[in-house]
Amino acid sequence: MTIKAVLFDLDGTLLDRDSSLLSFVSHQYDRIPAFQAVEKKQFVQRFIELDNHGYVWKDKVYQQLIEEFGIADLAWADCLNDYVSGFQRHCIGFANLHLMLTKLKEHAIKVALVSNGFGQFQYDNFKALDIEHLVDEVLISEWEGLRKPDAAIFNRALTKLGVPAEHAIFVGDHPDNDIRASREVGMRAIWKRSPHYEAAEHADHVIDDLDELIALVLF
Repeated sequence: MTIKAVLFDLDGTLLDRDSSLLSFVSHQYDRIPAFQAVEKKQFVQRFIELDNHGYVWKDKVYQQLIEEFGIADLAWADCLNDYVSGFQRHCIGFANLHLMLTKLKEHAIKVALVSNGFGQFQYDNFKALDIEHLVDEVLISEWEGLRKPDAAIFNRALTKLGVPAEHAIFVGDHPDNDIRASREVGMRAIWKRSPHYEAAEHADHVIDDLDELIALVLF
């Protein structure tokens, strides 16, 4: 079956969020003296634990960190604002991201991003990867009023692209929100293997590197 569109999740699929978060938190620790009352390795490790792979918003993370470590004279809201404004400068794409998207565009494959999260924050992270010119449509849950795994957000993306589900592939790292949900809409689903999930039983294919996608889509 001819593939005419590929839809992507962002975090853990195109954006190496684990590496990006580690980079940001390490840098933030170095910049904010109040954090340095705690040993750096301990602080960074606890931040990452509380973040829960991005499923806990950082207001809760900073409040918990300040309480647990007894950090004085520091407002969690200031930390959050620093995160929102600064995370984009630490965004790291997975290997072969630009190569893969360029190949898709060269073959007239339409591309969309479908991401859960806060609109401007996720869009800034997307822009930081320098792939705007390679993506046709961007749908972010806050702006759409819909969240994966709701079928409506996938169908909206397909409508915007003008491609029926049977001619589209969805690529993501979350077994339920990305893989099961996109399969139920009628797309083929490719799991970008994640260390945070054991398997994605509904996936049509599994990839470890984005360049593997080229052969699955084009040949």
